[in-house]
Amino acid sequence: MTSATPTVATAENATAEVTVPEGRAVEEASVQLPTIDEPENLAPEDARQLSKTLFDRLNVLEEGTHEYQYVRNTLIEINLTLVRYSARRFRSRGDDMEDIVQVGTIGLIKAIDRFDLSREVEFTTFAIPYVVGEIKRFFRDTTWDVRVPRRLQEMRMDLARANDKLTAKLGRSPRVSELAEHLGVTEEEVVEGQVAANGYNSSSLDATVNDEEGEASLADVLGERDGAMDLVEDFHALKPLLAQLSDRDRKILEMRFGDEMTQAQIGEHLGLSQMHVSRLLSRSLSALREGMLAGS
Repeated sequence: MTSATPTVATAENATAEVTVPEGRAVEEASVQLPTIDEPENLAPEDARQLSKTLFDRLNVLEEGTHEYQYVRNTLIEINLTLVRYSARRFRSRGDDMEDIVQVGTIGLIKAIDRFDLSREVEFTTFAIPYVVGEIKRFFRDTTWDVRVPRRLQEMRMDLARANDKLTAKLGRSPRVSELAEHLGVTEEEVVEGQVAANGYNSSSLDATVNDEEGEASLADVLGERDGAMDLVEDFHALKPLLAQLSDRDRKILEMRFGDEMTQAQIGEHLGLSQMHVSRLLSRSLSALREGMLAGS
C-alpha cells in the first residue's frame, strides 16, 4: 500500500496573520497552514513528522484563534489511527467500536493539550496511555450492571490478572490465600472483590434457563427470600453484647426468652422475687438495646 504524502497548500481560509505571544518572534507575518487530503491514510512516519511540525506551530499560536483551532483539529485527525489501534485491544468487550473510539478520542485530545515538545518524547509514546486510560475509565465507570465503589472495580481487574497469572503458574485455580499473597492484600479484601465482581454482569429475570423439566424463566427457578435471614446480622451483633452480661443475667434471659418461663417461675427457680426478676430483665434488655443502637 502506497503511503499518502501530506500536501501543504496555501488555502484562502487557512492563511492568516499569526498572533505571537509577547517575547516570541517569527520570521514571517503569516504562516501557511497545511491542508491534508484523507488524513486517516497518512503513513505512521508521515503522521509523526507532520505532528512535530504542527506542534511547533501550535506553540506560537494564541489559544482560541482560528489558526490555533485549525492546527489542533488537524493534529486530532492525523492521530486518530492511534485511537483505533488502542481501541482494538477492547473489541472483545462487546461494546460498539465506534463508541470506544469516541471515548479514546477524548484521551487523544487531552494528550494534545498537555503535550510539551521540550520533553523530547515521541507524541505517540505520550498519547497512548491517555487514550487507553480514558477507555479503561469508561468501562470501569459505565459498564457495571450494579454500581460498586471504584476500589472494588479496580480490585476486580487486579484479581482477574492475578488469577490468570497464578493459574498458568500453578496449573490450577489459585486459592484466596494465594491471591491475597500475590496482590499484597488481605483475604477479606480478595473475597470482597470476588463478591463485587458479580455486579459486573446481570441477567434478566425473564432470561431462559434449562432445568430438568426443560426450559424455564430465571424467575421460576430462583428460591424465595427467607425472612429469617434478616436476623442473622442481628444475632452476630448481639453475641458479644451478651458475653458482657453476668452469668445470672444471661440465665434469666435464657429462661425468659428461650424456655418461655414467666417472671414468677424464674423467681421461684432462682430464689428471687418477681419484682427483682423484672428489674434485672429491664436492666439487661436496656444494656443490649443501647449496644445494638450504638453499633448500627
